[in-house]
Amino acid sequence: MSEEMNSIIQQKLDEIEQREDVRIIHCIESGSRAWGFASPDSDYDVRFIYVRRPEFYLKLEKTRDVIEWQLDDTLDINGWDIQKALRLLYRSNPTLFEWNGSPIVYRTSEDWKMVSDVINEYFVMESGIYHYLSTAKGNYREYLKSDEVRLKKYFYVIRPILACRWILDRKCPPPMLVARRVEAELDSELRPYVEELLDIKMNSPETAYGKRIDPLNEYIEHSIEDIQAGLEAVDDSREADIDRLNGIFLSILKNSGR
Repeated sequence: MSEEMNSIIQQKLDEIEQREDVRIIHCIESGSRAWGFASPDSDYDVRFIYVRRPEFYLKLEKTRDVIEWQLDDTLDINGWDIQKALRLLYRSNPTLFEWNGSPIVYRTSEDWKMVSDVINEYFVMESGIYHYLSTAKGNYREYLKSDEVRLKKYFYVIRPILACRWILDRKCPPPMLVARRVEAELDSELRPYVEELLDIKMNSPETAYGKRIDPLNEYIEHSIEDIQAGLEAVDDSREADIDRLNGIFLSILKNSGR
């Protein structure tokens, strides 16, 4: 990322804090740039967690817990309130684990470290696999069954499939970088196809089309069957500790009240 773009993003975050009267405690890149295969015209998917002043959370009326700041050809910026984030973490929402593990961090804080230190304790294998498997199946069904396909969509299927395999093998959240998933989980004979796709993806517009890659389609179909079978054998019951998350929430609010 260029220094100019990083500076623009930092200015946007400062603007959000000032206009919304919030404090951003964690902000990352969540899209193809964090996955390691951005196209020349990829936008920046900026995601953040914020906290408001303590009195905001004491209102009787329902309050908004999302900030949608900007969406254009260059920047896609939005964030979640810390209360929303912790509630979703208690339910093992896969998005939070990705945001916590992004290799591109625009800013973070000691407040977020309290969350990061315990986040993996709330990871539920079944939730993660269901999420990634549903994503893979949906994208495969919609984009990759015709003779001519949008090549970038292979990554929107292979990436979640490798995430499922990582979870089944390692019982922990998968890394965001696709290269790490490929190295750990993809059959060696298929890697040349993926490497070629990576080259196309990183040097072509987002809309690049090409012929369907039958070996990858066969791998996808077999993988979906394997993962569904593996999911049936998963036994990942646990008692999530909401009191611990309540304590973290109160500590973060105390810091915001100073």
